[in-house]
Amino acid sequence: MCYYTQQNASIEDLKRRFNAELDNEETYLQSDFINGFSHPNIPVILNSSPHLITTDYTWGLLPSWAKDIEFRKNTLNARIESIDEKASFKNITHNRCLIIASAYYEWHWNDEKGKSKDKYQINSQDDEIFTFAGLYSSWTDPVTDEIKNTYTMVTTKANRLMDFIHNHKHRMPIMLKKQDETAWLDQSVAITEFAFPYEGNLIALPSN
Repeated sequence: MCYYTQQNASIEDLKRRFNAELDNEETYLQSDFINGFSHPNIPVILNSSPHLITTDYTWGLLPSWAKDIEFRKNTLNARIESIDEKASFKNITHNRCLIIASAYYEWHWNDEKGKSKDKYQINSQDDEIFTFAGLYSSWTDPVTDEIKNTYTMVTTKANRLMDFIHNHKHRMPIMLKKQDETAWLDQSVAITEFAFPYEGNLIALPSN
């Protein structure tokens, strides 16, 4: 699964890359290492507003029926093979988003329990700035009535390269090809079109 990313592009680079405006420069997240379990507000683009880069969504999807905010630690990722069956995702498959990144990180286990691991940084060979396939939702806190906007990253079966690196889970996030980003945002395109063997052109290098 994918829980660690990088988003080090400048605001101006993102505006040019996506021909879009940014909703809030003050909350713009730029970092070489982003931990999904901190539930960061990585910039995303929603299919409801494709010409706007928003920073108002945090990683870890809260379905409308979630009892409390702690649920989001279970929904950093969504498996594409079961996305239409899982209660957390099956009613929001039309809510699609692009999760913006410049890299992500995964670990190769050198033993059965992962006591020894090698870290890899994975980038797109085609674009310095790329996107992951995501789904989004809004949740109302039952205690405070505060609305939280959240998203999840969609994953698929690992290709050959990621099968070697992510050798304990054999998964990878769906890194979209630039020319397919519009198709992912189009809810009339079946989600299954983006399951393995669909894959972006990626490269992986050992990382500290």
